[in-house]
Parts: sequence; C-alpha cells; structure tokens
Amino acid sequence: MQQVDTRSDPAPSRWSYRLQRLMLTPLFRLFLRFVLPCALVAGAALVWLSDQSRVDKLMMAYNDIRTEIATRPEFMVNAMAIDGASKSIAEDIREIMPIDFPTSSFDLNLPEIQDRISELPAIARASVRVRPGGILQIEVAERDPVILWRTYDGLALVDVEGYITGPARARTLHPAMPLMAGAGADRAVEEALQLFAAAGPLASRVRGLVRVGERRWDVVLDREQRILLPEVGAVQALERVIALSDAQEMLERNLLVVDMRLATRPTIRLAEAAVEEWWRISQLSLGKAKQ
Repeated sequence: MQQVDTRSDPAPSRWSYRLQRLMLTPLFRLFLRFVLPCALVAGAALVWLSDQSRVDKLMMAYNDIRTEIATRPEFMVNAMAIDGASKSIAEDIREIMPIDFPTSSFDLNLPEIQDRISELPAIARASVRVRPGGILQIEVAERDPVILWRTYDGLALVDVEGYITGPARARTLHPAMPLMAGAGADRAVEEALQLFAAAGPLASRVRGLVRVGERRWDVVLDREQRILLPEVGAVQALERVIALSDAQEMLERNLLVVDMRLATRPTIRLAEAAVEEWWRISQLSLGKAKQ
C-alpha cells in the first residue's frame, strides 16, 4: 500500500509572495511609512475642522495662549528712548510713532518702525530694537546740512548728498553757510561746494550760486556782478577769472558779466555807465585824430 506525504508545503501562497515582493519595493515602503500616515492625519484634521464651531474654539484657544504669553512682564515695552537726534527731530519721530505704552513687543513691527523713521528727510540712518527693561531703543544719525537752497517755497537746508534736512527760517540764522538757488541745484551740491572753496579771494564778495538750466552755475557777486561758468570745468573757469582779477583787477572795474561759457573766448559785459564813458572817450579820441 502506497504511503501519502501529509507534510504542508513550505512555499508561500501566491498573494503572500506578491506581498513580500511588494514590501521589498522602496517606493511602497515610503508610501506605507510616510505618505499613508500623513494622508490619514490630514484627512482626519479636515473632517474635524469642517465644523465651524470647532474652528472658532481652536482660534479662541490660540488667541488666549498668545495673549497670555505676550502680556507677560518680560515681553512688555513701557517707554521709548531716542538717541542721536536733536530735540526737533525727536519730536518728529514721536509724532509719526503714536505708540500707546505699555504694549507688548509681539505687537511691535520693528522693521516697519525703522523704515518709517528712515523716511524722515533729516535722518540718514536709523536702528530700532527692544532693550532689556522694556525700552524701545531708537538710534538715529542725522544728516548734516552744508548749504542753503533758495526755492519758491523758501530756504531749505541741504546736506552734501543733496537731501533736504529741513526748512531754514531765515538767512541770518545761518550766516556762515553758503547759498545756492535754481532748479536742480540739490543734485549738484558737491560741485557747488567746490566752487565756494575755489572762490578764495572773492569769498567775501560771493553772494551765492545760481543753477541755470539744471546744467551749469552762475556765480553771483556783490555790485550786481555775475560770472557765467561752463557746464564742464566750472571750477577751473572760476580759477581763471580769479587769476585775471588778481593780475588786472578785472572785477574791480565797472562791469556786469564775465562770460566763461566758451573757454576759448571769454567775454565781459560792461555796465551802462562804463559803456557811455567808453563811448565818450572814443569820440574824444576820434575828434583829436581828425584835427
């Protein structure tokens, strides 16, 4: 009689084999370990947040926790300190920063505060931080005015970069500061200062500079005299006029304009009285010549 082998087959079933092969695939393992759990959590969260009352309770809890943390004493700002600013500039800063103290540091947007302060014309740089002890520390560097600019709106103080630092109430309050006028003068402050420095012996007679056509300068002297400078080489042209004046006392004569716009042909314009005197002398010389 034949004996039947009743032992179980050790080979896996077809589905078990396929599952084992699938588990060896890296992408499938990634899906099971990361993608599937995240999808389940996100789905559960969406289902839970679909109820508006639950969302409202969650937001209330968040706001209560944030308020509790933000209003702790170590996060409260109680005062504002301004360093590096004059009294008037400090008042302007406080005017544009209407902060009600005490307030939480969480409610202060420091970059925005710094940008607003930097927009003031008289401020060159500004930095803002919250100092230990609940102090909002503002440090500024003011622009230094170097010249007066006469405009249709009045006198303005201008720094070396051409920024208006503020109005000037009267010329007499800034007697040592040079004066300029004309449209576009604020864009050529550096050249204007060079001209004032080159004026040398004429410094006491210079009343100011006038920007003409936003491209060149006129030097205005006392006795209604004026030196017309070229667009290029204005400093050198002024130095030539000063040299001629020193050698021949040209500017001491009765003339109105010294035109240096053409470097190869400088010209002068005499005053009316000087022209009449020259005409009288020429007539006398002509009469003597005929005799």
